[in-house]
Amino acid sequence: MAKSSKGAGKSLVRASLSIHEPPRGKSTTPGGLIRTFHFDFNPAQLTISRGANWKFTPSPAVRKGSKPEFLGPEPREMTVEVFLDSSGEPTGNTVLKKVEALLGCCETTARSIAAKQPSPPWVVFEWGAFSTARFTAYVSSVEASYTLFGTTGVPIRATCQMRLHEIPSKTKGQNPTSGALTAQRVHRVVAGDTLQSLAWREYGEASAWRAIAEANNIDDPSRLRSGTELVLPAAEEVRR
Repeated sequence: MAKSSKGAGKSLVRASLSIHEPPRGKSTTPGGLIRTFHFDFNPAQLTISRGANWKFTPSPAVRKGSKPEFLGPEPREMTVEVFLDSSGEPTGNTVLKKVEALLGCCETTARSIAAKQPSPPWVVFEWGAFSTARFTAYVSSVEASYTLFGTTGVPIRATCQMRLHEIPSKTKGQNPTSGALTAQRVHRVVAGDTLQSLAWREYGEASAWRAIAEANNIDDPSRLRSGTELVLPAAEEVRR
């Protein structure tokens, strides 16, 4: 079990939660990026747990008993607290919208229903160099406590407790910058970027642009808006 130190909320490196469409088929690489949830304040504490699965068969006829059998490690679980505050804008609805975005992590996405593989989004929590807390997961629960309200009754302060469960992958992280379970990463589009240029730079093959388009649900590859965040699939996913 790991806990961050007190005062982490003052850290200059902001934590974020990337919310993705679930992948299609049997892939373990998250699908297109739905949105990136940036924390207003870094968590003051988060908890990570992991267990090992053992099988023990009682043997009453044998004095020393049988040897336990290791069945494998269990996925990681993380509980993180998200503090939201917009008291500086008492008439705004920023907190309300952000809580709705977190609650939406437990709802089935429209695209997954259309693909006949209904599933809530997959998420990746990231916080600078804290690689232990970075893994692909699903959100099993979100509990929101509203603690301050504006004059119109709209909440302007809330605390959310989120519980994340790791989605295991056969391919361990090999990208030292992302630390993801596969070497996929997120790229922010800048002026002059094209899917072909990104594919050439990332995979050495301009023709791999279709994999980027599919991962991000892009219908018109000629229209890339600056500032858009694109998921770049793992090289092993592209070259299958």
